[in-house]
Amino acid sequence: MANLPKITVVTPSYNQAQFLERTMRSVLEQGYPNLEYIVIDGGSTDGSQDIIAKHARDLAWWVSEEDRGQSHAINKGLQRATGDWIAWQNSDDIYYPGVFASLARAAARERDADLIIGNVNLIDSEDRVLRDLCYVTPTFKSMLAEGMILTNQVAFWRRGLHDRIGWLDESLTCAFDYDWFLRVLEAGRGAHVNECWGGYRFHGQTKTSLIEGRCRAEREQVLAGRGLPGWLVNLYRLRRMGLLAVQGHFGYIARGLFQRALGVEREV
Repeated sequence: MANLPKITVVTPSYNQAQFLERTMRSVLEQGYPNLEYIVIDGGSTDGSQDIIAKHARDLAWWVSEEDRGQSHAINKGLQRATGDWIAWQNSDDIYYPGVFASLARAAARERDADLIIGNVNLIDSEDRVLRDLCYVTPTFKSMLAEGMILTNQVAFWRRGLHDRIGWLDESLTCAFDYDWFLRVLEAGRGAHVNECWGGYRFHGQTKTSLIEGRCRAEREQVLAGRGLPGWLVNLYRLRRMGLLAVQGHFGYIARGLFQRALGVEREV
């Protein structure tokens, strides 16, 4: 255990009892011996508290009380985190088996990385895979150019970053994750592991499907004054395709080009 980095996962939760058990089991059943798991519930009324209490002995800390929203709940957990590597996993998303061990191996290889990400599957309410999302090594400018080219569901960062860049912006309802990872990559270096690390659930009650207009406005707010010219955006798109090709994702590239030709945007 002394050679394994300590990993802290924070799960913010509010009335997601339908999925919360699967999320928590995906963390606790990793079999990783140096884990700190924190669950922050916003005062759920749908039985979520009973699910959390059932696993209480395996949690470093949990609480169920009214909060000021998802970013506030995550910050409450992050401010208690003591791990070497930190992540948050939403209460309707899941990790796949072996992710924490894979992160530990990647951290040993990528000693100067501050953020390490994997690939993710878009899944439905029954955990069925809708499609895969393949990523490449993220950079600050590539995120400015293309938006959220990673997801928190498969992202881990060094705890020391909080001493340099602080916490999530609680004034943002939707785009706090985009703002956060922009700040992470502006301050540090990213790395990518070409493995699928988790499931990003898409269902009718996801936040982006419910308040899409507000999410778009917040993304524009985060980007204000930092947009890149079109030629540079296209250059970063070519960069991503080239790195995907190096990874062998030729079918994925072809599918993306076909969707773009049809005017269909990727879900993430």
